[in-house]
Order: sequence, then C-alpha cells, then structure tokens
Amino acid sequence: MTERTMTLAAVEQLCLRALTAAGASEDNAAAVARSTMLAERDGIRSHGLLYVPIYADHVRCGKVDGKARPAVSQPRPGAVVVDAATGFAHPAIDAGWDRFIAAARRNGVAAMTVFNSYNCGVVGHHAERIAEAGLLGLCTTHAPASIAPPGGRLPVIGTNPFALGAPDGAGGAALVLDQSASVVAKSEILLRSREGRPIEPGWAIDEHGADTLDPAAALKGSMLPAGGHKGFGVGLLVEILASCLAGAVLSKDASPFSGTAGGPPRTGQCFIAFDPRAFSTGFSHQVASLVAAIANQGDVRLPGSGRQAARRRNEREGVRVDAGLVDRIETLCR
Repeated sequence: MTERTMTLAAVEQLCLRALTAAGASEDNAAAVARSTMLAERDGIRSHGLLYVPIYADHVRCGKVDGKARPAVSQPRPGAVVVDAATGFAHPAIDAGWDRFIAAARRNGVAAMTVFNSYNCGVVGHHAERIAEAGLLGLCTTHAPASIAPPGGRLPVIGTNPFALGAPDGAGGAALVLDQSASVVAKSEILLRSREGRPIEPGWAIDEHGADTLDPAAALKGSMLPAGGHKGFGVGLLVEILASCLAGAVLSKDASPFSGTAGGPPRTGQCFIAFDPRAFSTGFSHQVASLVAAIANQGDVRLPGSGRQAARRRNEREGVRVDAGLVDRIETLCR
C-alpha cells in the first residue's frame, strides 16, 4: 500500500468535496467531513477516509438523504428528540446539541435521542464533546445486526458501541472510554477485507458458526462479543437505549451500513449528560484521583491514551493515508 501525508484540513476538505459532489447539502457534508477528520486525527482509520466512498454511494443511491433537514423537539424539560429524517447522524446530533446541553445544565441531567439515523462515526468524540461542556456524558449508538447471542449463529444486535466522557473541570476531558460490545469494531474487519489482510483469532465466526480468519467470511457470519455473554449483555444495554428508547428500528431489522441494498438503516443514538455540580461537590477531585491511580502504575495505559498520542502526532505531522483511497475519493469529487 502506497501512502501519502495529508494535513487534517486537507482530509476534511476532501471529504466535504466528495459528499457535496454526491449530492449532499453543504451543512450536512460539513458535519460528516469534520467527523471524518477527527477520526483520522486520532488514528482511527476504520472510521476515517475509508468510509467516504461508502457515504458518497449511500447519498447517490438514496440510502442516506444528503439534503435531509433534522427535526428537533423537546417533549419534556430533560428530553430532546431528533428525527434525522434518514439523513446523516452528525447534522442531526448537531441540530439538537445546544438544546440538549442547556437542558442538562438546567435540570442536572438530560437525554437526547436520535432516530431515523445512520452511522454516527466515533461515538467517543460525542462523549468528549459533552465533557468539554463540563458535563459527564454517556453516549450509545446501535448498528445493523452483526453479533449473534453466545451459542447462536444469527446476528441479533450490532457492535453497539458506547462511550463515557468525564470532564476535567477545566474545559477538557479527564477520561474518554470508548468501546463496543464486540471484540473489535466491524469497521476494522471491513478495513482488513479491503486491504486483503486476515483478521485475528477470536474476532468472528463464519455463517456456519466456525471460527474464521477470513474477513469476507466474517462479514457474512457473526462477530464475537467481547467477554462472551457479558459483552452481549453490554450490546443489549445499548440496544435498549439507542434503538428501543430512541424509537429507531432494531439492529436485526436495519439495513447494512455497507453496500447499497436495503434502503435507509433508520438506526438511532441515545446521549445522556449529567451536570456533576447537581450531584456532588467533589466530582473533579474524585475523577482526578481515579485517573492518577490508573496512570501512575508503570506501563498501564489509560483508556484513550493511544488516541491522544496519535492526535498530538497527527496534528503536528499530518496523517498518513492510503494514496489509492485518496485517488478514489478524488475521482468521486469529479
């Protein structure tokens, strides 16, 4: 694979041009482009430029309405509801964001759900954004089914990631925990498939229930939950919040995030924000003490520290990207 170096601004502009060329509105494309840039900035290639050709295809085929206008309502003081109107998740989340944050500050806690939605990118970035507002954030998003229950073969839930963002009391995040119900993100298997590399043992089973190292067979079969039944339980927790509570379709009924078949996925998200000041006077001190107890143990890595290191490096040096992928995206722009 031949690589080239791009600035983060160039990554964002490339995505913006590709999506507007595909038919997305400027505002919708800008929200997705920023999310793509943030993924590349933090070294999360599986959620970065790799997804841009898929996004563009989905706008063109109507799986995503690139010109959707999200509708925001607030049925209760602490409840913000956003209908993404089968458009991208990112502008839908942005549409309800200010009302959501204001409700959390006013009430001490608030939730925002999004339905008729789509892939929301790196869920940890939304949790970090809540933390930067001085709030404690819990973010969940479900996805088309890719995980079967332990002992089964038919996927019922998605990788269903969740993220926790804890504020540091100074306008930043003290800790961002971002993980999925599966051993690894499905986008990582998709990346391996595109690059012709085998997946790792214990990541997935094929459609017959047998262990596999073939990413193509894994995409036809089932990903494995992290920690067996415990990981599946985490996925169910996310499913209840991001699908059932949000009023989105169940993972088992959602069309895939890859490929053009099936129409809009109509998935959902659920974000919850707590104002620590409404509950405790010592929150920031307690979080700082907890983080120090983890970080001060030699080679122990704090969750998210790898992303932070990649962020500092890529902000300074630019990001290394697949030149062939960039050429494909440039073709989409034309």
